[in-house]
Amino acid sequence: MIDPRTPILVGAGQITDTVGKPSSERSRVAFCTEAANAALEDTKAAIGGHALGHRVDAIAVMEFFSDISPRFASPYGRSSNPPKSVANRLHADPKQLLYTHSGGNMPQYLVNKFAEQIAKGETELALICGAELLRSTQNARRAGMKIDWNEDPGGGEPTRIGDPRFGFSEEEARHELRAAIHFYPLLENAIRGGLKRDVDRHMKAMGRLFERLAAVAKANPLATRREGYSAEALSTISPDNRWICFPYPRLMNANAIIDQAAAVLVTSVEKAREWGIPQDRWVFLHGCADGTDTWVVSEREKLDSSPAIRGCARIALDMAGKKVSDVDAFDLYSCFPSAVEVAMTEIGIPENDPRPISVTGGLPFFGGPGNNYVTHSIAEMMNVVRAKPGSFGMVTANGNYLTKHSAGLYSTEPTKGAWKREDPKKFQAELDALPKRRVETKPTGTGTIETYCVTYGKDAPERGYILGRLDGSGDRFVAMTPDDPALVADMLTREQLGRKVSVSELGGRNVFRPV
Repeated sequence: MIDPRTPILVGAGQITDTVGKPSSERSRVAFCTEAANAALEDTKAAIGGHALGHRVDAIAVMEFFSDISPRFASPYGRSSNPPKSVANRLHADPKQLLYTHSGGNMPQYLVNKFAEQIAKGETELALICGAELLRSTQNARRAGMKIDWNEDPGGGEPTRIGDPRFGFSEEEARHELRAAIHFYPLLENAIRGGLKRDVDRHMKAMGRLFERLAAVAKANPLATRREGYSAEALSTISPDNRWICFPYPRLMNANAIIDQAAAVLVTSVEKAREWGIPQDRWVFLHGCADGTDTWVVSEREKLDSSPAIRGCARIALDMAGKKVSDVDAFDLYSCFPSAVEVAMTEIGIPENDPRPISVTGGLPFFGGPGNNYVTHSIAEMMNVVRAKPGSFGMVTANGNYLTKHSAGLYSTEPTKGAWKREDPKKFQAELDALPKRRVETKPTGTGTIETYCVTYGKDAPERGYILGRLDGSGDRFVAMTPDDPALVADMLTREQLGRKVSVSELGGRNVFRPV
């Protein structure tokens, strides 16, 4: 007997469009609704997908990139209430209309949250969806098209959910460190230092790792890059694989310029039976967890680890009564190699483990639709475990700069007893109690480079950045290169990890020079 309040995922819909022309009709919220309708049809409900759409009583939409970053801002307008726009198209009247704050962790976080609400009888049918149209936006700009995505669906402002804080500190921002393309390369070189690898050896290892993702994407018709890149091609600098921010060339970065949408539906066993959703569509959430690492990267005690990932995986597995060896497939958040490497280490997945570490192909090759990638990975994991009944798949989700984490363990095998998760506040209290590294905002004297990265323009390196440790106090500091092209070039040809530097203030920023 399955407890009737047990939460289950019952529908998944995904769309990737690589050829469609931009239009006013396909706005971001309209694209979300396309994926939602695909998920409704995927349930194979006896009452029909259209009628099931009317039953949706909670809708959560992932925040669109155009609402987050000036780089991705759209000139074509927006909906004033994205979840309400989706609800209107579905002819639904939900009690909850949620629009997330930024974070790639949010799709799994919402599955966890809605599962808990459903188990308590607070929600009956939840829709999680999102979409990005950055390919269409770029094409429309280039063509000088006049399209209109403005929409006021009524209902006022949606309820915001998630953590609204910026992912960087004032000290980091003072030194131009604000974006993922700065922080993940910094983490990568810290990982390399921990492994005691030189640059060439580590580049080849990253190539081998992402070759595995590229192979999955090659076989996935929904992937945007299906070339099946070799490890050599991924780790070799070429006109098609130029440096973006050392040590990452282009093909080791998430591919955001895509048109993709995805949606998943969460309900209870009781309601699934009432609506005639066949049991072969049911996917059970056996374990889940959420946790946030030390928020500011430069304050983390260790730059090559994630206590939150380790704990999320442990809690999810313990909740399910399973071990890592029981998991048949993973989809590890894969915006950059460092995210995958840390996750594998923390979860306990050996480098040569034959099990899939992605079921989509990952953000560089499947596509990186902003905050909505994990909705795709959950949808695809549903397909994977349905195709192999009784198997288990784990999805990990990551927001900001290896900061916000969520995990879910999925299977068609029913859970046992009443569904209940550990209060995530308990684990978060443990994470918050971990030591932090003091950051000196006015460092002077000498220190040692702990990690570094070098940003590139279109054709040449532009600036180097370091996190270092001061001699004597051991405090961490943030610094950048002065206006010195020779020093920037030297950072690309000489090992910087462990290098002695002097640091001082110049023009309101900390700058460093080798000693």
